Amino acid sequence: MKFAIIGAGNIGSALAFGLAQSGLVRPEDICISNTHPEKLGRIKEREPLIRTTTDNRICTDGADVVVLAVKPWKLSPLVEQLKDLLDYKTQIVASMVGGVGLADLQSLFRKPGDDTLPPIYYLIPNTAIATRQSMTFLSSVGATQEQDEQLLAIFKSLGDAMLVEERLMNAGLVLASCGIAYALRYIRANTQGGVLLGFTPADAQRIVAQTMKGAASLLSVDGSHPESEIDRVTTPAGLTIRGLNAMERNGFTTSIIEGLMASIPHAK
Repeated sequence: MKFAIIGAGNIGSALAFGLAQSGLVRPEDICISNTHPEKLGRIKEREPLIRTTTDNRICTDGADVVVLAVKPWKLSPLVEQLKDLLDYKTQIVASMVGGVGLADLQSLFRKPGDDTLPPIYYLIPNTAIATRQSMTFLSSVGATQEQDEQLLAIFKSLGDAMLVEERLMNAGLVLASCGIAYALRYIRANTQGGVLLGFTPADAQRIVAQTMKGAASLLSVDGSHPESEIDRVTTPAGLTIRGLNAMERNGFTTSIIEGLMASIPHAK
């Protein structure tokens, strides 16, 4: 499957790098276009086989999937250009533009007097897609089951992926895309605590990062529940329960939930 990625910002370039490492898409079958040659140059330095261009026509020609990875205010003029470039019967459109749903995408791609539309996907990955550790959400309209399965398999190779109802896309955005920042903020806070305990900043970050990987592996590999794993290291009157209780007294769980709810688009 050949991919055209329009936009070489953080998420567009991260997708290109992840796809190139996936083993399911050849690097030479990935093209990324951008108006800034310096961004394309940095991509070439890291993955020389990825095709780069400043011309969307060159990039989309022959692509099976055309990924839109631009800022929201750039989407409408880009779609106006792409309407004349794409073959709606053979090419899939996948948008990573946050907050622009499937109905809006269909409206943008509709041509006057023509009801034909391409299969359209709304994608929400996170920046860990560059290292094939993303949690990606997909929602589609006008796609076949085979197309759903193909794209789901590709994005599962870049970490994990879920095909969900569109109503859950904003929740996925908060948990997994914004969630990267929240997890890193926790790591930073824990690292600062490690320095206070006597480690160097580099060693503290190394310890915390590996501990986070270990904690995640207990859930993803063993299929365990967080509370059961907490119970394993929480002895009566022990150190861990003291620390957990102190964190809760300072609003640990409440602050996380309130942060998630505040991140929902258009939340009051």
